[in-house]
Amino acid sequence: MSLFGKYKTEEKKKDDKKSAVVGAGKKAKPEAKKSMKDLYGAGKEKVAAAPVAKGEEKPSFVPPSGTMEDKSEVKKEAAVSNAYRVLIRPLVTEKGSHLGAENKYLFEVGYDTNKIEVAKAIESVYGVKPTKVNMIKLAGKVVRRGRTEGRRKNWKKAIVTLPAGSTIQIYEGI
Repeated sequence: MSLFGKYKTEEKKKDDKKSAVVGAGKKAKPEAKKSMKDLYGAGKEKVAAAPVAKGEEKPSFVPPSGTMEDKSEVKKEAAVSNAYRVLIRPLVTEKGSHLGAENKYLFEVGYDTNKIEVAKAIESVYGVKPTKVNMIKLAGKVVRRGRTEGRRKNWKKAIVTLPAGSTIQIYEGI
């Protein structure tokens, strides 16, 4: 027992030193959590509002700096930028040019968009509210380059009908 006992006691001393180091790490973690709470707030605790006397009214909402006109311009700009995410490009095809006589225009649109989003995008970009929007989902073709076979992505086409007498300029850059 002298040999094994001595060995075990040295092993225990090493374990005690390790546990002291590990214990110090465990004690440091709650302090780090407290500092995170201090940085980001106390979590789900509710903050009590300042009491209001009986004769006083609650303070009314004061908008942040800037006028309401500035905010409406920002909203319009955001709507137009979102419109260009919906309307990818106008489709200039022979069939599309024949549909132009019926006041219909073709657009490639995002695959996850719907008719309402397309109508709002047309209105924000071109200033004309469409009377009807038809959507067509098209499957991507299988393509080959030598032995390698791949697929084009699926896409969606919108046929936008405008009211009689209104037109839009989509052939400007052509």
